[in-house]
Amino acid sequence: MLTFPNAKINLGLNITEKRPDGYHNLETIFYPVLIEDALEINILNEGNGKFRLHQAGLEIEGEAESNLVVKAYKLLDDRFNLPPVEIHLFKHIPSGAGLGGGSADAAFMLKLLNNKFELGLPDDTLEEYAAKLGADCAFFIRNRPTYAEGIGNIFSPLPLSLKGYQIWLVKPDIFVSTRDAFAKIKPHHPEMSLKEIARLPVEEWNGRMVNDFEESVFPQFPAIGEIKKEMYRQGAVYASMSGSGSSVYGLFKEDAVLPEVDFGEKVFVYKSQFTDI
Repeated sequence: MLTFPNAKINLGLNITEKRPDGYHNLETIFYPVLIEDALEINILNEGNGKFRLHQAGLEIEGEAESNLVVKAYKLLDDRFNLPPVEIHLFKHIPSGAGLGGGSADAAFMLKLLNNKFELGLPDDTLEEYAAKLGADCAFFIRNRPTYAEGIGNIFSPLPLSLKGYQIWLVKPDIFVSTRDAFAKIKPHHPEMSLKEIARLPVEEWNGRMVNDFEESVFPQFPAIGEIKKEMYRQGAVYASMSGSGSSVYGLFKEDAVLPEVDFGEKVFVYKSQFTDI
């Protein structure tokens, strides 16, 4: 059984306050993007152990045991004693990009196992399992535009569509650690909620819909900020870093011709037109 986990971008990201537990409360909008991995499972009929993981495509660091698709399998296996599985994961979504690739893989693994073994778990229950794997994993269960609060784990659906707009996404060969991203963050409550801004035309988002991490990341990694500037120079109606970086995306009108710009070696580039997922 085969599925294609997709990425997400953040439309705005406001760090609103630091919590007593050391985490930060935030508000953001998750929006699906059709940059896809490929994930397949089959029943493992030979060999020892409960799973066998095969990885291809972009390199993933760490042992198989630490991969989120394996953690998702173990989570449901503990509850349902699942048959052993052979897992094939092809990575196309770059890691360290603010695109949620690992979280998507985990959530889609839960959905795949639910369908493959007819577990009958509703979306609400799958979201509860996904939340145990990571704050934004649960978003990918329903996989639709979502307003997120708390630590990025309290969701409400958002009537928002970017259908017709084009996206140009660039992920440079730069790694932004969580520590780097939070280095200069000063939590604050914005004057206008992202929910309100999202009701405005996309052409009015610039200057209103902001990603607080840019203030911290751009001075440390100027090349990321330059990508955003270049997107506006090339005609983007809105551009932003996604999550805590390092990818940057620009939204362009339907009839715009997306430019060819050389951002250097080992740069991931994605161009597409939004359709409703």
